[in-house]
Amino acid sequence: PSHIINVLKAAGEPTRLRLLNLIAQSELNVSELTEILAQSQPGISRHLKLLCEAGLIQRFQEGTSVFYREIPGGRIASLVNSINQLTFDGYFFKSDTKKLLILKQKRDLKAQKYFDDNAKRWDEIRSLHVPELEVEEYLLKLFSDRKISNFLDIGTGTGRVLELVAPIVGEALGVDTSKEMLSIARANIEKKGLKNCHARYADMYNLSLNDHSLDAVCLHQVLHFSDSPQNVLQEASRV
Repeated sequence: PSHIINVLKAAGEPTRLRLLNLIAQSELNVSELTEILAQSQPGISRHLKLLCEAGLIQRFQEGTSVFYREIPGGRIASLVNSINQLTFDGYFFKSDTKKLLILKQKRDLKAQKYFDDNAKRWDEIRSLHVPELEVEEYLLKLFSDRKISNFLDIGTGTGRVLELVAPIVGEALGVDTSKEMLSIARANIEKKGLKNCHARYADMYNLSLNDHSLDAVCLHQVLHFSDSPQNVLQEASRV
């Protein structure tokens, strides 16, 4: 009971309610949240810290940026969902959502520009491999035959593999070292409404994941970019 009271105390403040509502809709960093709420960055950071400590949201580092996301599953996630349903009709929440949509549109345009600028390179890469349809059919067949709670796609690129496996796995994480590609992957994840999929910055030689914490790992059109494919496979095997 005392834990629930602390959780409700953490949530029970106007700015923190707005933050919960926004983060339930999209993964956002401090700068983006500051822009939407038009409040000081130190103030927003303090509110986010309290929400994290109460277990209402999660934080993760990506280079020099820190992103915040909702916590999938569990009693606290259900509570957050209930809180958001109660507060969604308020004026500030509607205004915040409109600003969030504008921010997402800017993200999409930026991601699309990067993709368009590099489209020729992606086509050349694809031409070196087995046709995508065959690969995707095989991946689906391979992963559909077993229960997969936690899935990892190393070098996720546009997040296509995440989109493919989303219906057949519990949670799917895609990692990449290109922030531009991660922005494309995130845009695609949000467009498709893939709530169980996430994209993160990570080094394939040094994944910040625990030993044996995953049920399946995929490397698609990745190893030929590596200076040491064996080390990548060893790290994939470790997790």
